[in-house]
Amino acid sequence: MKNIITGIFLFLSFCLIQAQTPNYYRNSDKIYLDSESGHNGNFAWQMYKADEIGDPAEKISQPGYQSEQWMPAIVPGTVLNSLVYNKVYPEPYYGMNNKLDRNIIPDLAKAGRDFYTYWFRTEFDVPESYKGKIIWLQVDGINYRAEIWVNGYLLGNMLGMFKPDYIDMTDFARVGQKNALAIKVYPVDMPGTIKPKQWGAAGEFHNGGDGNIGLNTTMLMSVGWDFTFNDGIRDRNTGIWKNLCLYATDKAVLRHPFIKSELSQPDYNRAKETVSVEVINPTQRAVKCTVKGEICGENITFSKELDLFRGETKEVCFTPEDFPQLIIDNPRLWWPLFKGNPELYELKLTVTVDGKVSDETKTRFGIREITSDQNTPDRSRQFYVNGKKIFIRGTNWIPEAMLRSSDERTYAELRYTKQSGINLIRMWGGGIAESDYFFQLCDEMGLLVWQEFWMTGDTKHPHDTDVYLSNVEATVKRLRNHPSLAYYVSSNESTEMPGAKDLIMKLDGTRGYQMQSECDGVHDGSPYKQVNPMQHYENTASERGSRVDGFNPEYGAPTIPTVETLREVMDEADLWPINKEVWDYHDGGGFHLMTSMYTELTDNYGLSSSIEEFATKGQFVGAINSKSIWEVWNYNKFDYGDRYASGLLFWYHNCPVRQVCARMWDYSLEPTASLYHTQNALEPLHVQFDYLKNTVSVYNDYYRSFKGYKVTAEVYNIKSKRVWEKTQQIDVPEDGVVNDLFTIDFPGDISQVHFIKLHLYDDKGKIISDNFYWRSKDNYEGAKTLTGPATSGFESLAELKEVTLKVKSGIKKKGDWQAMELNIHNPSSSLAFFVQLQYLDQNGRPVRPSFYSDNFFSLLPGESKKVTIETALKNLPANGKFIVKGWNVKPQTIKR
Repeated sequence: MKNIITGIFLFLSFCLIQAQTPNYYRNSDKIYLDSESGHNGNFAWQMYKADEIGDPAEKISQPGYQSEQWMPAIVPGTVLNSLVYNKVYPEPYYGMNNKLDRNIIPDLAKAGRDFYTYWFRTEFDVPESYKGKIIWLQVDGINYRAEIWVNGYLLGNMLGMFKPDYIDMTDFARVGQKNALAIKVYPVDMPGTIKPKQWGAAGEFHNGGDGNIGLNTTMLMSVGWDFTFNDGIRDRNTGIWKNLCLYATDKAVLRHPFIKSELSQPDYNRAKETVSVEVINPTQRAVKCTVKGEICGENITFSKELDLFRGETKEVCFTPEDFPQLIIDNPRLWWPLFKGNPELYELKLTVTVDGKVSDETKTRFGIREITSDQNTPDRSRQFYVNGKKIFIRGTNWIPEAMLRSSDERTYAELRYTKQSGINLIRMWGGGIAESDYFFQLCDEMGLLVWQEFWMTGDTKHPHDTDVYLSNVEATVKRLRNHPSLAYYVSSNESTEMPGAKDLIMKLDGTRGYQMQSECDGVHDGSPYKQVNPMQHYENTASERGSRVDGFNPEYGAPTIPTVETLREVMDEADLWPINKEVWDYHDGGGFHLMTSMYTELTDNYGLSSSIEEFATKGQFVGAINSKSIWEVWNYNKFDYGDRYASGLLFWYHNCPVRQVCARMWDYSLEPTASLYHTQNALEPLHVQFDYLKNTVSVYNDYYRSFKGYKVTAEVYNIKSKRVWEKTQQIDVPEDGVVNDLFTIDFPGDISQVHFIKLHLYDDKGKIISDNFYWRSKDNYEGAKTLTGPATSGFESLAELKEVTLKVKSGIKKKGDWQAMELNIHNPSSSLAFFVQLQYLDQNGRPVRPSFYSDNFFSLLPGESKKVTIETALKNLPANGKFIVKGWNVKPQTIKR
């Protein structure tokens, strides 16, 4: 089992797999120096512990250096990534391997900085085509300090996790020959410890250890947090964590293009575009050059001549006042999910010297306006896109804890995000600034992004202000053209670094800014852990008081992973009976209450006799967790009664490590029931039920109204007999909610467990939304209890008769994808409860990532559902099979 798990980790984490959509920002004209560039399966990079090498750097960085004793290295990656790959240490995410007091993997704070200081080296050819040109080595990101040596020369020093470097290696490169690159990477200056600090908010869980890791400009969560391991990551993610590449230019270089849009108001039918770019003369002589620009496909071109002194960098700017062609009438506006199309344009810039193209750059951009204000009844922050109010149904992004990501992983997580209906992603301040590919996908999918800058209230502020601000500057310049980037926030629950706001506004100025995540109309968050789901409806889920109002930046609950994933977290003996020590370790020290309250809620479906049964019932709890939260926020959208709700950011989104407290999917990219129940709750036109009021409401996220629609509600008993129904006509207002349309009157003699089916029909009788609930007769007895119709009394679900479903299947291939189409029909007289579909390989493991259009659904007697399962052709197993099963569904296998 452990060998299988290690193989899965290596496949998902160490290989930079070609993404499902092309990475626009991975330039084909550049030579990338990552581990994939090795030949015949060999790694191009090697590494060795720096204090164990007697040779000087000048020798290490020469071609032909004898490095046979060095170990293969993962680049991009970290020191610990490579040590795990080489089996120096076991997989940290498995069992108790990462626990500090087990002393299995040495910790930076105790072992010392020298312990994780390593040399990385590779050799590469500089092509003959580079002869006579300026040759550049671009290093996108190193954590934390680095010396960069090329062919025996120290050419660069880097400091700070988020600042790239562009190194002119022209005079030191050997064109047409073998070259050597050696990088000495040092850990963060101050690693911090997991010892709890003596300061912080009263009663709060003390994350971030002693807080000292904040003295660095780095990924703060690597020291430990309650959503990952409290013990943190042993090497604090020391390494070359982003790409390196070679490219060549002539005598003038372009960098950091920026295009700013100013839209006319109130009609937004005219856009004024201002284009700027930095032009650099890296030579020893003055240069006369011409910068030309084009908005591709729009017949818009512009140019300027300029002179550059030796070594000079100058920003050239093209304004609509000087270049009227930069005024676009009736522009194609970029819109977020469900609001319109996320339209994109492309800007191409070239610089020529003596009539010859010296360098070129391109970027995509969107024309849109994103603003916010506090002009609400309670001064809550309210966001607007292109002048229209938008209800934020967002989430909090947590990066992979050891930075073991790939384009494929990024694509999968963002595809799941779009599928769920989320419209904004907050890049939480203890994490990172994500890749260009991440933002490219957000642009294409219509996902807004809130970017924070690596400071938290749980940690100290960076010691070196200049390092911090230079990292901020580099990040803003990299990200500012992305239309998805909606908002800048300096920190998570803390103050800003002096000068940060002025710098960000100077570099951009087209987006809003606030000092920290809990100010200016954004209140503090919670709840973060499991509560009685009835408390979401009652708005008592947080002991801090009402949280379903205003703008809540952090509000959420966990979901247990599927049993297949749980088996990849720990040994079978620890899974069942539940080993509290191991489970709690994979629950941030028991923070989310998986072995206590979550287990008790799962037991309300009947005591389990195996981990399979427990994990299945745990999906029921997770489904209600997610659906109840989102539907309560739907209900309170904007102005309702004495509240004003403008936005929610679910805490949290993606799993940084393997854990027992997943969300919509777990670390392995295996979706939980929460993905599909969130997808249902966040559909743009949605009919829903309130477990506390027993009422039916309709939510609309579109910028249009709907008239002549119809809502139906049906109630079924445990024998699947319909015992109550009602139909009502409805007009749905634009971007609004019709609350408490009617009340469901449950018959007094109804069975202990019963079921609710809702439909919303359009004016032509087509089903627009359908929803399904299971409910018990138990009374809700208050916030300190685990009782209620959404919570307890579900043991009699065991009385449901076994159902055999009829399944018709077909396979279609489109491009690089296979789509398995399943038509699933329930021919029986009994409900098919919680039908689960799985695509498995020949060893019975889920094929990941695979994208199911729906899953974990229930079918009434006579009901059918069509489901599509998409998988990349390169991920198809040799003998895959599709499994259809469910709570009371007889399992059946469909061969691929």
